[in-house]
Amino acid sequence: MNLLDFYQELVRRNRLLAYVGVVHIGLFILFLGLSLIDSRIVMGINTWIKPMKFALSIVIYLWTVGWFLEYLKNYRRSVRIISWGLAITMIIEIACIVFQAARGVQSHFNYSTVLDASIFLVMGNAIGVNTLLVVWITILFFAGKTNLSPSYLLAIRLALLLFLFASAVGGMMVGQVSHSVGIADGGAGLPFVNWSTEGGDLRIAHFIGVHSLQMIPFFAYQTEQQSWQNSHAWTWLFALMYTGITVFVFWEATNARPLLSTLFR
Repeated sequence: MNLLDFYQELVRRNRLLAYVGVVHIGLFILFLGLSLIDSRIVMGINTWIKPMKFALSIVIYLWTVGWFLEYLKNYRRSVRIISWGLAITMIIEIACIVFQAARGVQSHFNYSTVLDASIFLVMGNAIGVNTLLVVWITILFFAGKTNLSPSYLLAIRLALLLFLFASAVGGMMVGQVSHSVGIADGGAGLPFVNWSTEGGDLRIAHFIGVHSLQMIPFFAYQTEQQSWQNSHAWTWLFALMYTGITVFVFWEATNARPLLSTLFR
């Protein structure tokens, strides 16, 4: 399946999330252009880098969920509500991030003024609603009926659980008003992602856990396409390994260690 075939199938499965994803691709290109002409720095990186990262992440997220929701054919009303909820919360999220980037100020964990605190509160509420919608999806995949193969259904279930763990890591960042551990936010970091090379960074575990939605189901799909024996067991093994990596980088962060700390110390 090429990219065009994928997109056409995605539109058939969930037109709303497919189109909202395309809008965010356009936003990513816009932010990339702005980053080339606007040299302002926020927290050690160009002010438009964060909107770029979030726009790209939102595309991947919405398209993945839009693909999966097709498997819940018996729950059309729930799927419709979930789809609109995801679309609205992600639009709110990117709008707040872009507004703050345009102002040249930090979007996350920013309580500098009443306006900044209010914007972060709106973002937090949007993500909270989004997480509840994912909980709803998870319940449907565990309790509902689908026509999926056992290994692929297992992969989606485990990926959703790990996604919720990553969401909890996000909540932890909000609780401590920082994504860094052992150092202040905004220090030296890896290119583009800006993950800290000086201390712990909870964003890494959050990122890896969130993208379990793509990695674990894709692995299960490939085992079936290639007719692996015991694909169910292979799915379990891969999911456990992926979870282990997520937990490990989370442990590294909570102990104030940067990713691959032996390379940076």
